[in-house]
Amino acid sequence: MSWEAAADLVVVGTGVAGLTAALRARERGLRVLVVTKDVAPAGSTGWAQGGVAVVRPDEHDEGDSVHRHVRDTLEAGAGLCSRAAVRAILGDGADAVSRLRAAGARFDTATDGVLARTREGGHSAFRVIHAGGDATGSEVQRALGTAAADGGVPVLEQHCVVELVHGDSGALAGALVLDADGRPGVVHAPAVLLATGGLGQLYGATTNPEVATADGVALALRAGASVADLEFVQFHPTALYTPDGARGRRPLITEAVRGEGAVLIDAEGRRVMAGQHPLEDLAPRDVVSAAINRQLTETGATGTGGDCVYLDATVLGAGFADRFPTVYAACRAAGVDPVREPIPVTTAAHYSCGGVVSTVEGRTTVSGLYAAGETACTGLHGANRLASNSLLEGLVVGARAAEAVARDLRSGTLPRSAAGAGAAVVPAAAVTDRDLLQRTMSRYAGIGRTAAGMATASAELDRASVVRPLETRQAVEDSALTLTAQAVLAAADIRTESRGCHRRPDFPDTDDAHWQRSIVLRLDVSGWLIRTDAEEWGRAA
Repeated sequence: MSWEAAADLVVVGTGVAGLTAALRARERGLRVLVVTKDVAPAGSTGWAQGGVAVVRPDEHDEGDSVHRHVRDTLEAGAGLCSRAAVRAILGDGADAVSRLRAAGARFDTATDGVLARTREGGHSAFRVIHAGGDATGSEVQRALGTAAADGGVPVLEQHCVVELVHGDSGALAGALVLDADGRPGVVHAPAVLLATGGLGQLYGATTNPEVATADGVALALRAGASVADLEFVQFHPTALYTPDGARGRRPLITEAVRGEGAVLIDAEGRRVMAGQHPLEDLAPRDVVSAAINRQLTETGATGTGGDCVYLDATVLGAGFADRFPTVYAACRAAGVDPVREPIPVTTAAHYSCGGVVSTVEGRTTVSGLYAAGETACTGLHGANRLASNSLLEGLVVGARAAEAVARDLRSGTLPRSAAGAGAAVVPAAAVTDRDLLQRTMSRYAGIGRTAAGMATASAELDRASVVRPLETRQAVEDSALTLTAQAVLAAADIRTESRGCHRRPDFPDTDDAHWQRSIVLRLDVSGWLIRTDAEEWGRAA
């Protein structure tokens, strides 16, 4: 038996971008309904450790400025950032943080009462504010969740969005949703905001939680939207290594540990980043991850400890536990004492720099469909995200997207009525066994991809895919992973160069003459991925 609901705006996701958007939309008088497939705090936001990168007008390093933050972001993005998007989002950062604090978020302060700041890789100044030492995401999630509850924002937990639906006129008309008992229903709405997080579960080792199954990318593609920059999957250089070969989410060792003096060493105690980059251990993440990968390959070949490198944070002394309580607890649980011994670390899939093509107002290439946060590709991150720019993007673009929906409804761009969405008919789609998919992507589409390897991966996924009705959350997630895996492979195969966090041993150089542009993909009417960047690109350069 099916069910129905209605709203002006459906927000899919309960992380920083989704809840920020929902709160702002509620303030603008819109009927908002938030949908999440798990419990509200289960997404990636709560796991973010480092902080929020922001230059506040009244509290910043001498000589620091939004302009310098923009410069650092553009440099990390390796030529693929949208300058207009970077300036717009970072320029709104201070106001966004002020609104977050007004909503109840509590950040760490120094002895003089100003907000404490740290420095992370790629940043030229101490501009990363944090909460709970290394629990910034948890505090942001708590504050926004409490504000949503206090503000009467309805949240449907344990409700999985299967697909976006269109009305009789072809306009977006809402979403097909499975409730907690697996019953299909339709939420009628003229506007849907995708804020579902990332795609870390494409890989066997990731810092992302289990819910990060690329849902937003798949939903957008099937609704006719374009995606871009999917080949740029950022691998965090320092995830906690455990010798048991466990798969899935691995504890993150925040970059701020290196920002406060820790260094990477190999099994013999030699500095991994010495001579690799002018910033050495504070180089951008793609540089550090690639250096670690080379080190692991070389030491593995010689039999001198090729499974991990080490983060030596002993210089921080006894204060480590107070400054980084989350990291300290994870290390102790793994039998490591970071105060007295180096921490074993390895790389893990961490962040998708690409996603659903959208403006800094969250508008996508499909009318009525909006995207924000890691699900979106606004042009802020380019080929490699600068550390701690992600929470800021969620705060800024989430609020801007809500404002855009309100304006589009007022102007008549979107119809207030979303009638005609039809009955709740569950679709079928290609599904691949997740274990096989993760092993395949980790082997052929991690750090270091070749044409031969990616062709093998695509063929293996094709052979293993089975078309099934999307009647369960598991099936919905696995279908999203299957489609997104093929999109990542397609984009990575097309980009015949190495840039940012996309590394091609068969094309090791950066080729600005041909590839200083984004690769845009969408599904054609037959459901095949096609490249469209030659004919469409709606973002400002």
